[in-house]
Amino acid sequence: MHLRGGRGRRGGALTAIASYPPPSAFGAGIACRCPRCGRGRLFAGYLTLAPRCEVCQLDYSKADSGDGPAVFLIFILGALAVLLAYLMLYVFALPEWLSWLVLVVVVIGGALLLLRPAKGIMVALQYKHRAGDVGEGWQ
Repeated sequence: MHLRGGRGRRGGALTAIASYPPPSAFGAGIACRCPRCGRGRLFAGYLTLAPRCEVCQLDYSKADSGDGPAVFLIFILGALAVLLAYLMLYVFALPEWLSWLVLVVVVIGGALLLLRPAKGIMVALQYKHRAGDVGEGWQ
């Protein structure tokens, strides 16, 4: 932590600015941690962002990942499902009902398991690259 003095609205008062070593955007995103300090929680619920980091007080209100994580997962899980369907139906010659059962479990389970880390990575990358509205308010 270092002190920074300045004149302006505060009348020359010293303000404490915490300096954090920047965590990896992918590491912080996968761990669902704060993109600035890497220690605070990013989510308050399953996919709901917390209002702010409890460690460094970074405000998450401007973070918006939109549909990006879901779109990436659709492409990744769709390609995996096609490959898996081909293998199960034509290489291993499994019954069609069993193939469908496995595919449904893999796609739905994969989406539920990967959506939260994918959203965390997207928010961390927005912070790192100061993208859109996020870059103006995140410091």
